[in-house]
Amino acid sequence: MKLSTKARHAITAMMDLALNDKVRPITLAEISQSQGISLSYLEQLFAKLRKCGLVVGVRGPGGGYKLARVPGEITVAQIISAIDEYYPQHNAVEAGTDSEPSLEKKYVTHIMWDELSEKIYEFLNSITLAEFTERTNPSGTSPDSDSDGNNGIFSALTAA
Repeated sequence: MKLSTKARHAITAMMDLALNDKVRPITLAEISQSQGISLSYLEQLFAKLRKCGLVVGVRGPGGGYKLARVPGEITVAQIISAIDEYYPQHNAVEAGTDSEPSLEKKYVTHIMWDELSEKIYEFLNSITLAEFTERTNPSGTSPDSDSDGNNGIFSALTAA
């Protein structure tokens, strides 16, 4: 599965917030500079993240954004759902009563893709931001990190 660019940028930005969760709020300008994501693009992403209750804004000097919940309570699936507006559809397509063979095949295909999407969502819903931060040491790398300092799961999720 390949994630959308919006989802990858949102996950990366949320990771930035998670790494600084106990330190201080992070400004979008800081995320923009450290991650190489345009500020106006981040503003659009964070509007969606805020609307879904994943981040909160902190006003005033030293303000910025913080996670709305602890990193262990925010999953990758929640971030993707907020950005790409994806919500799993449980049994969304039911087999039709029409006896036309091509129509029946279409329903079977839809059911298969719905089930696959649900499994992928379940997997991503089991991965939290805390898993990334716990695997990162103070130098910003982990024993199984790639050349960018990302751990294996994060690299796989955000790979282009």
